[in-house]
Amino acid sequence: MARDDVLALAAALVTVVLWASAFIGIRAAGEHLSPGALTLGRLAVGSLVLGAIVLARRPPRLPRADLPALVACGVLWFGLYSVLLNEAERRIDAGTAAMLVNVGPIFIALLAGVALREGFPRTLFTGSAIAFAGVVLIGVATSEGGLDASWGAVLCVLAAAAYAAGVVLQKPLLRRSSALTVTWAACTVGAVACLPFAPTLVRELGAAPGSSVAWTVYLGALPTAVAFTTWAYALARTSAGRLGVTTYLVPPLVVAMGWLVLDETPPLLAIPGGVLCIVGATLARRRS
Repeated sequence: MARDDVLALAAALVTVVLWASAFIGIRAAGEHLSPGALTLGRLAVGSLVLGAIVLARRPPRLPRADLPALVACGVLWFGLYSVLLNEAERRIDAGTAAMLVNVGPIFIALLAGVALREGFPRTLFTGSAIAFAGVVLIGVATSEGGLDASWGAVLCVLAAAAYAAGVVLQKPLLRRSSALTVTWAACTVGAVACLPFAPTLVRELGAAPGSSVAWTVYLGALPTAVAFTTWAYALARTSAGRLGVTTYLVPPLVVAMGWLVLDETPPLLAIPGGVLCIVGATLARRRS
């Protein structure tokens, strides 16, 4: 495996682990912070952390021609996706939310195949099918019935669509700008889009326990600032479709973290589902 491929895979794995932890953090912080306020708090922290690094490193500025796509990416992925997911996790558990959101890689593969002309390699869809079967199996194992008709499930699917559109918009930006620059700019756009939630955030932070504040800071510093940057780094070095499928590793990690942190015991049937996710994600990364 080439050095760039190894680094891209390592960056993708860092992203997967941190994004998995985000589902736990959202579930915990969401007990005291509303979806919009939590999104603004998270993105504000992320923008500040990334902004400090940008000031220190002074990377080249984004081309003006890329601003419309950047704004769309920031609003859809950093802003809308986060609000929808935060709202969904007020209705369903973290593990189930992660499974439902992971229809996103299917959307990414389809959109990237058309919009980015990445095509539709056989291994991509074979791996996607296997991994998606694992996601479904975990969903059957952990759901308590009625999820198909629940509003929380609908919100997760809408969040997945926003996330997929954001990834496809982000990919061309990384050809002309660094992962750090694109991530910071998109995160800042998302934060600005969520400024109407500022009064709510101030009010709720005043009444929230320290644990919720700590989770908000964590979500901004690691799953946002670090994980979105490592994601952009990996995306710049591989196809959107193939990278998107690696997020199928998130649900089994969320189930395990939910068991450890939130005391949610995963059912036995979730174990083979997790194995399918890993096998499918591995197969989808192979070049056909």
